[in-house]
Amino acid sequence: MSIRFIRTVLFGLVVLCMSAAAFGQIGLMITIAPPPLPVYEQPICPGDGYIWTPGYWAYDSDFDDYYWVPGTWVLAPEVGFLWTPAYWGWGGDRFVFYDGYWGPLVGFYGGVNYGFGYFGVGFEGGRWDNGRFFYNRAVSNVNVTEIHNVYNTTVNVRETENRVSYNGGEGGINARPSAQEEAAARERHLPPVAAQSQHMQQARSDPQQRASVNRGRPEIAATPRPGAFKDRGVVQARAAGGNYNPPANRGGRGGTARGAGGGAENARPETNARPGGGAAGGSYNHVRELPRSERPAPVNTGNAKQDKKYQQEQEKLYSQQEKERQKVAQQQEKEDQRAAKQGEAARQQVEQRHQQQTQELQQKHQQQREQVQQRQAPRQAEPSRKPPK
Repeated sequence: MSIRFIRTVLFGLVVLCMSAAAFGQIGLMITIAPPPLPVYEQPICPGDGYIWTPGYWAYDSDFDDYYWVPGTWVLAPEVGFLWTPAYWGWGGDRFVFYDGYWGPLVGFYGGVNYGFGYFGVGFEGGRWDNGRFFYNRAVSNVNVTEIHNVYNTTVNVRETENRVSYNGGEGGINARPSAQEEAAARERHLPPVAAQSQHMQQARSDPQQRASVNRGRPEIAATPRPGAFKDRGVVQARAAGGNYNPPANRGGRGGTARGAGGGAENARPETNARPGGGAAGGSYNHVRELPRSERPAPVNTGNAKQDKKYQQEQEKLYSQQEKERQKVAQQQEKEDQRAAKQGEAARQQVEQRHQQQTQELQQKHQQQREQVQQRQAPRQAEPSRKPPK
């Protein structure tokens, strides 16, 4: 029995023993702690219906380095859904990454204080009411001349210089999921939307986002929309959250010299395959690996005739996208079979093209869903102007 197999089995046992509140979407295991969270301002909300998703440190095993995924505003995939941020947690001998997810309740995210409503438990930046999202002006940067569904509830958060970005272990945050957070983990979930996956990939491809380059103070700390890295509303980090001196072997594949004894095999973290075959962080090589799309949830604006029309629009889009996914998946499979007979070089070339094609299809379908949501939202019945209690 190989050592690699034994290690994989042991890790699986560790994961089973950890809280169910982690949602089970485990990406990477790293021996070096992630850098502290940088200090930055929240960009202004770009429009009604966008929900804040905080920035976080992800890990690129190709460069043996952490990189910063900027915080950004994202349209919720369904009415009533909120975002549970990703986080790092100590798994006994390594740091384990847990993906963020969308759901009707905010689950456990390690007790990490990401700010802007995500202060370690729950979300104080806004809430859904009568099918519409209301923003808490006390913690969310909203232009009230354009967005009127707002309220103002002061949140008492103890000021601290602690910018720790992980749960457990030496120096980590000592927090455990509550019964409510564990219950939230058992609710129906959706993975990061395509726009978020594309956003993450864009951060990964930017050398300036790597911790070995920016020393914990990324040039792009937050963006007004996913992937808008060149938008004039981009926010830079004011400061690093603390001292961060990456090991000498970090960033080695990008041309940085490795220290003595810091070869790739020593620095390489163990990886755990994610459901669906995607790489950690939301990247997929083939359309067939994409998570199955959820059918549109029932629309409820209070107008039965309008609800039926909206539901038909969403069902039509869902059917069109499913047909397109099946068509592209079948075509990719045929191309894979042909490339396999042509040699390794041809196979790798086809794999790269399929990965790009898959990401583009994800992004296209998400944009289509967002357009439908935006087109329908302004015509929905106006809720009470009173802030929700």
